[in-house]
Amino acid sequence: MKYLKNLWAVMLCACSLGAQGTERVSAAPSLEEVRKGMGIPSTAEVRGQQDIVGFASRADQMAQVWKLSDLPPRPESFGPAVAPGIVGAICPHDDYLFAGRMHRQVVPLVTARTIVLVGVFHKYRRFAAKNQIIFDPYRAWRSPDGEIKVSELREEVLKALPKADFTQDAASHDSEHSLEAIAYWLKHQRTDVEILPVLLPSASFERLHEMASELGVALAAAMKRRGLALGKDVAVIISSDGVHYGADFKHTPFGAGGVEAYTKAMAVDRKLLQGPLAGIVTREKTKAFFEACVNPEQPDDYRLPWCGRFSIPFGMLLLKSTAQELGLPIIEGFPVAFGNSVDTPELPVKPLGMGATAPTNLYHFVAYPGVVFTAGKKE
Repeated sequence: MKYLKNLWAVMLCACSLGAQGTERVSAAPSLEEVRKGMGIPSTAEVRGQQDIVGFASRADQMAQVWKLSDLPPRPESFGPAVAPGIVGAICPHDDYLFAGRMHRQVVPLVTARTIVLVGVFHKYRRFAAKNQIIFDPYRAWRSPDGEIKVSELREEVLKALPKADFTQDAASHDSEHSLEAIAYWLKHQRTDVEILPVLLPSASFERLHEMASELGVALAAAMKRRGLALGKDVAVIISSDGVHYGADFKHTPFGAGGVEAYTKAMAVDRKLLQGPLAGIVTREKTKAFFEACVNPEQPDDYRLPWCGRFSIPFGMLLLKSTAQELGLPIIEGFPVAFGNSVDTPELPVKPLGMGATAPTNLYHFVAYPGVVFTAGKKE
């Protein structure tokens, strides 16, 4: 219970205070301090687990979550189904009892062995992080189903990237839950999966574009040397939840809450899914999403509290850059699912020892986007 209360306090700090850019910056927490707050602390070589309440931490829990996530009702869908073998996706990272059905709609479409995981860095202000890609230093990540190897592609791209583009920091990755949420589903689906995890703190759109382009060039070059294909061997998965609505999040444009506010908030997110996040990926559409979420002159200030305001533009531009370098100039987005924390029954995972890290109701809810990307040569 103590861990649950602490985690809820952290989430409010990251989402509510951060939404208005009012969080006070103090000295960055030390690695020791961060690890004391983890559900399962990291070691020198293996990244542990931040959240052991909302996410599975044992193999039996993960197996049951996978099974339960296929229970009806299914999330809202858009258009025809997309075949497995996608090159990328946007996937939520909220508690499994709320977002599990969404994971089940997205993750099975990923068949690649090596996954570049592009994550939200909720606490970037605490670490004074800005304008750099944050890589981890670990050999592997723990998961309910065993260790997940960190891809050797990481060392290749780090050698190729400009030094100003990146840092490696264990404490940043240890403090963040947005990648482990997805990594465990990928591991359960494919036991030999490998990951290349990165976090994105605050940056202007131009800086995100620059870093994504340079990482795309480095990633494509490493893939060519190894004979790897986008979609078949490598995919890019972007972590993000949608709108955070409620007074706790300092986002109540349609009133404090209730059915009417909920309906209007979902319509705004649905418009993003079917607008800038759908169809052929372009710089202009990606910028339109960024500017819908933040003030472009002050990126720390939310306009619409999607926690992927930096991870989504970066990830989409990374996909575009990588594909172009590989001779696949057309990246196309397809919204495949849309849900939120109040529109379907909770998955019955509490008897397994899992639960919620935050309350959810019509006055405090979070949306879940599901988008997949394909690559091709012709429009």
